Amino acid sequence: MSSTYYKLSVEERTKFGTKESNQIRKKGLIPAVLYYSGEKNNHISIDKSVFFHALQSSQRVYEIEQGKEKQFVMIKEIQYHPVTDEIIHVDLMRVRRSEKMTILVPLILVGNSIGVKEGGILSQSINQVEISCLPTNVPENIEIDIENVELGQSLSVSDIKVKDGEVELLTASDINILTIQAPGGGDDDIEEDEEDEDGEDGEELNPKSENSDQENNNNEGS
Repeated sequence: MSSTYYKLSVEERTKFGTKESNQIRKKGLIPAVLYYSGEKNNHISIDKSVFFHALQSSQRVYEIEQGKEKQFVMIKEIQYHPVTDEIIHVDLMRVRRSEKMTILVPLILVGNSIGVKEGGILSQSINQVEISCLPTNVPENIEIDIENVELGQSLSVSDIKVKDGEVELLTASDINILTIQAPGGGDDDIEEDEEDEDGEDGEELNPKSENSDQENNNNEGS
């Protein structure tokens, strides 16, 4: 793991609100909040172009400098404009390189399963898993091989093989990841159709019974 981190250019900000945030954005900056457990939140702004380059890097931990103190952060949340998709706010989380942290990482399916090749349909239940590790060991993603999954078979979290021994998988092992389902509705649909037909036949017999009862009553009245 690299010992150097992408450095974000940040500034302290003392004015808040919609008007002030819009003015910050016009200067090419992004309003942000820095969080750290047990400490007061810091309101900062981040250079937009530098932040974009950081997102394109393979790193998950970034370096910032506040009051000549070097700190390390990770992205907690990014807020986008609903129309333009422009980044309008960022939440950062301060981390210590010596302390383990809990984080969600993407789950990547590797390979083309046998079941899909045979015409099956892949149904995926989750696309990320929770892990615990040091900030320096956070992987870009966790991979799971699906090459040998056959029609009707499933994979759960217990089937994941984590390559890095320093990374602990926290997501429950019995949670389903994916299932290769057979195409079409199968026998269940046929049984439902048969039940519907039986119900319709039954409804046709009822009027005959009612007519017979009415005829018997008329005869008795006569």
